[in-house]
This record gives sequence, C-alpha cells and structure tokens, in this order.
Amino acid sequence: MADAVCRPGTAPRLAQATLGAVPAAVAPPSYDRAAISPGIVHIGPGAFCRAHLAVYTEDVLARGARDWGIVGVDPLSPAVREALQPQDHLYTLLVREPEGDRPRVVGSLCGVLGPDEREAALQRMADPRTRIVTLTVTEKGYCQDAATGALDEAHPAIRADLAGDALPRSVPGLLAEAIRRRRAAQVAPFTVLVCDNLSQNGAKVRRIVSRFATLRDPDLGKFVADSIAFPCTMVDRITPATKDEDRAQVTAAYGYVDAWPVVTEPFRQWVIEDNFPGGRPAWDEVGAIMARDVHPFEVMKLRCLNGAHSALAYIGVVAGLETVADGMDDADLSAFVRRLWRDDLVPTVPPVPGTDIVSYTGELEQRFRNPAIRHRTIQIAMDGSQKLPPRLLDPALERLRAGADASCIAFVVAAWIRFLAGCNDAVEGYAVSDPMADRLLQVREACNGDTVALVDALFAIPEIFGPDIAAHAGFKAAVVANLRAIRADGMRRALAGFLRR
Repeated sequence: MADAVCRPGTAPRLAQATLGAVPAAVAPPSYDRAAISPGIVHIGPGAFCRAHLAVYTEDVLARGARDWGIVGVDPLSPAVREALQPQDHLYTLLVREPEGDRPRVVGSLCGVLGPDEREAALQRMADPRTRIVTLTVTEKGYCQDAATGALDEAHPAIRADLAGDALPRSVPGLLAEAIRRRRAAQVAPFTVLVCDNLSQNGAKVRRIVSRFATLRDPDLGKFVADSIAFPCTMVDRITPATKDEDRAQVTAAYGYVDAWPVVTEPFRQWVIEDNFPGGRPAWDEVGAIMARDVHPFEVMKLRCLNGAHSALAYIGVVAGLETVADGMDDADLSAFVRRLWRDDLVPTVPPVPGTDIVSYTGELEQRFRNPAIRHRTIQIAMDGSQKLPPRLLDPALERLRAGADASCIAFVVAAWIRFLAGCNDAVEGYAVSDPMADRLLQVREACNGDTVALVDALFAIPEIFGPDIAAHAGFKAAVVANLRAIRADGMRRALAGFLRR
C-alpha cells in the first residue's frame, strides 16, 4: 500500500485522544473502548476485513458486548500496524454512495501485530480468551493447489515450515502451531472462521490445516480434523483499495489525518454456518445470517459476483477500462456480463433460500455501476491462477457436462490469457500480479506468439485447469478462437464480434 503512514501536517492525527475533536458528521464508537477485551484474532487485517468483519463486530460492541475485540495479525507486512498503531487502531470507514460519503470511526480493533511478531501472534491465538480466529488472506494465502483445493505440499512456505524448528510463516503453519499450543496447555480449541472467497471455505481450510498438521504430527492432524470447528461463510462487500485521494479527502472534509481509511459500498452481507463451540458475537443481531447450509449462498456470490468481477477485470484491463463502473458504462461489456450471468453462471447456482437469482444479478449490476466506488480492474485481476478455477472454470465444467458450450466463460479465459501479456491494447504496461506469475510468463514467452501452443501449455497446468476441463476439446477450441480474435482485432472489436454471434 503506497504511503501508508501519513505525511506531517497541521491537522491532528486520528487517535483516542483526538476523538472528541472529530466533527459531528463522523460517527465515533458509541462504547467505552477501554472496557473491551479481545476475543478474536484476525489474520489478514486489510481493507476488506475492516469494512466487513470489524464493522459487524463494531455493531455488536455498540450493543453492549465487551469481550469480542479484535487483534489483527499480518504475517506478510508491517504496513497496517505502522498505519494504525499511532491511531490507537482507530480508522475511518467511508460508506460511499453516489450522493456522498457516510463516515464513521471504527474502534473494534484492539491491536495489530506484524510479521516480526509471530511469537506474540501465537501467544495471542493460544490465549484462552481467544475463542475465534478469523481470516482474510485471499485464495493464495492458504498455500493451496487452486485446481484441487488441497494443501500444496511443494509450496516454499509449507516446505520451510515443515523443515525446521523456526516459528511458522505460512497461514496453515500458524494455525497448526496455535492449535498445538492450546492442546498442550489443555485450553479449549478456538473456532477457525474463514472469510475468503473459497468454495466451502471452512471445509476446505480444515482439510488444508489438518493435512499440514498431519505432516508435522499425525496425532495433531487427527485432532485438527476431529476437534476444531471450521464453519463455512459467505462474505460480500465491495471494498476497493485505499488511495491517497481517500486519505486527502478525510483530512479536507473532516479535519483530521487518517493514515489508512477504508472505502466501501453501502451493501453488506454475511452468511455464517452456526458452529461455534466456544461462543461467538451476536452477529445475527446486527445483520448477519446464521444458516445451517451456507453452500447455496457462497456459490451464488462466488460465481455471480466474483465471476462477473473477473470478467470485467480481464476484459476491462486489456480494453483500457480503469474501474468496474467504467466497464459497466461500456455498452458491449455490460451486455457481455448480462449474457455471462444468463447463459453460463445463473444456471449453475443451486436454489438459495429467500433469493431470486435473476433479481440478485440485477442488484449486482446496480452495485457495479456505483460511480463512487472506484474499484480498479487491475486490483481485481490479481491472482487469476487462484481465482479462475472456483469463479469460472468450475461453472464452465458444469455447463459443459450439461451439454452447453460455456461460450462466455471461454471468452473470459481468453481475455485472461491476453492479460498475461502485461500491456493493454494501447500498449500501456501493467504488472501481472499472481503467485504463479513467473511460471505463467515463462510459458507465454516459450510459445513465441503461437496461440494454439500457448493455450495448450496453459491448459496443461494442473494447478489451474483440472483434468476434465483441460481435456474438453470444444472448450479449448473456443478459447483458442477467442484469443486469436482478441490478438488480431483488439479486445473491443473481438468483444463486439462475440456479441454478434
């Protein structure tokens, strides 16, 4: 995050001592923060966590709860700690609507630990007062094989954690070590609550962590599999990366400096499998849905929202469209997204209690069109090797097995391959940010412009393309044809041609 620590100036820094000077337009925490004790450790306290989990928890604290404060752990970067520690871990939430912002100061974070404080993080997770460990570390943070969802045992971080006696660095390693310490001290297990966009996220991360623990100690692996609760969740709130303009706007509009405010949309949703042996905050009293089966909700969101986001990202970046709203303002791209929903995604979504899926996609379109949320396509395009399988390749395989052609998804896959070139149609460069970036770019260079060879080589990467979809000749041929059109005519003309078919 660029410029996480604020520049010096005349405006006061947001902090507990300066809350009284915050203008009336900014809602402060309505409870005594000094009376709050931490009951949650959150790994990955980035913008989404602070727009979602921390806000639901803030609302619970405002209703009188006192033992559900949050301690953040960032195993990768000290940036959040450095930004928020001088602010007593307060930050501004800007709920951005077309007519203006609704600001509030959120106080549910009690602390943030950085990558050089792993022992302190493990001690906090092993503390009996910690009853829930929540996570938003993105798909790649779990060291998974994206195609199978299993632990990637060849991942460098996993190999390092299993090889030595040093403190673990990977997320599976941290969780397994904290569980081991609690078990050794005869402390009841915490609940692991995954808040990332993974299909059946709790069940998947249980398998990942229990496999890691088994490789370390088979008895510990069995304990993780049998005794730790990993409820599934579906999370939804569009939250773009904070920009310097957002920081400047806070100072200009409200008269104080916030090193890392969070911008988000008005909509929020959280569906949670109600399985918390150690107790939980009353999130259901502040808008969360507690459900016996989260799977239909997560499939709907993962495919209809995240899948459409990926389409907008890869097509949009190559076409030179900066934000999701820009993409939806483009007549051809918005028409493509509607066809993607209608033909390839909505038919794969199971019935969702209380929800009409077609109406849901109509609401998504309005959310995507919000001009105040400048959600950059290049941000969404990150980590495509991890995102494509659950968002688009899984529904493509379902449509292919049903006798459909999954033509829209084939176009998005072609757009992703074109995205790997690292420049748009105007020959403006960008970084390809992906945990497999080196491998993907090596494949691209080795194919030397041969479209068929490139598609064949990428489809041969099992971590992305599972064996069934990789072997589907018709789908692969459609990707080749679309990629040829994009390369020959440019993204906009290729998209227009696709829509005329």
